[in-house]
Amino acid sequence: MSKSVASCAPGQQVPLGPVQVRLVEGSELRRCQKLLDKRHYLKSPQPVGERLYYVATDAQGQWLALLVFNAAAKHLKHRDQWIKWTPQQRRGRLSLVVNNSRFLLLLDPPPPGLGSQVLRLVLDRLSADWQKRYGHPVLLVETFVDPDQFDGTVYSANGWTELGQTDGWGRHGRDYYVKHDKPKRLFVRELCPQACRSLQAEHLKPDLAGVESKSPPPCSHTVTEIRSMTEHFKQVPEFRGRVESYPVWSLLTIMLLAVLCGGPRGQKDLAKFARGLSQPQRRALGIRRDRQGHYPSPSQSTFCRLLQGLDELKVEEMVLEIQEQVRGKPPADELIALDGKEPKHGGGQGVLSAVSVPSLYYLGSAIVETKTNEIPVAPKLFQRLDLEGRFVSLDALNTQDETARALVLEAGADYLLTVKKNRKTVKEAIEKIIPAPEAGFPPSSPNADPSPDGGME
Repeated sequence: MSKSVASCAPGQQVPLGPVQVRLVEGSELRRCQKLLDKRHYLKSPQPVGERLYYVATDAQGQWLALLVFNAAAKHLKHRDQWIKWTPQQRRGRLSLVVNNSRFLLLLDPPPPGLGSQVLRLVLDRLSADWQKRYGHPVLLVETFVDPDQFDGTVYSANGWTELGQTDGWGRHGRDYYVKHDKPKRLFVRELCPQACRSLQAEHLKPDLAGVESKSPPPCSHTVTEIRSMTEHFKQVPEFRGRVESYPVWSLLTIMLLAVLCGGPRGQKDLAKFARGLSQPQRRALGIRRDRQGHYPSPSQSTFCRLLQGLDELKVEEMVLEIQEQVRGKPPADELIALDGKEPKHGGGQGVLSAVSVPSLYYLGSAIVETKTNEIPVAPKLFQRLDLEGRFVSLDALNTQDETARALVLEAGADYLLTVKKNRKTVKEAIEKIIPAPEAGFPPSSPNADPSPDGGME
């Protein structure tokens, strides 16, 4: 809280009383946007992702100033050189930097020093407010000043550092920029001591490390590599009657890229990963331009529709083809292990997959419907695999006569099946036929006397 004065006539000023700042929320947000549209030369912003709106008021609740903070610019040459972080660090830690995209003083003329006071009050609470709203603090704030409109005095007086001019690009939408040929002056300020050192550190502090885990992994594959991947998936039939922006092979290639980059593969995660792809990468994927000439990013619902309508066997055929091109043929003498996975949050289908061990070549999968289990699905998967003369391992659930018979008589394989204590008759029969192997050391007895040095005699 700070005190200021307001002008009422030339040469006269009246006290405003204590100046305070607070977040703009709920119904007041619309009022804030209308004022920005009317009074700010850039009008109200359309920020994407994380953002906070602030208003400064006097003792009577009169609005004195408005400020908007939102996601920082993805690429700023002078800022990135000043922080001295790597491109990989920037991608994972950019959410620790925010942009003051709007600052509007509502009094005309404003009292001397009001802008600096309001800015100081907001910056004193900005990181804590960000932590409360989004679960992480912010370390650095940036802003752009149009030299044709302002001198940036309020920022200089508040201890901001001017780094130079931008190259004249502006953000339009979530992930693309447009050349406007109006360079801006770039100002930055650390919100805590050693902020830059934290941003460039090899490892973030524990209270900051969570931001990197939320950031989708970057895609480092070249345009040429991406085009090569799409050629494989062009053989997958298009199941939609009309395709607007995203051919099925473009979406499948995005899914493959997410796997190769170590990203999560849920529909929401895929959409987030796709937003991180550059415009040249999206062009290489075969995504079609929108009316503004940009290559858009598929949404979560787009991936949902894709997964519901795909020919999964054709997709599997293409994945195996890509794997063979990259890794060669699977070893012919390794164990083949089949294992089922169920969704973590119930309600979805399970998947039974076959891999070679220890090389971990993917060999095929089968869907396990919600009203059944792996037992009737496994023999169907056997029919699509080359198991002649191979050892096949399954877990205890599949230790069934029909499963063993299908492996030996139909697939020509040998099996390694697990028997647990709940199959008492089978377990006793095995123990009679096959003697238990001798242990490398005798089991310890609960009645054994401990030796003086703590061991067992």
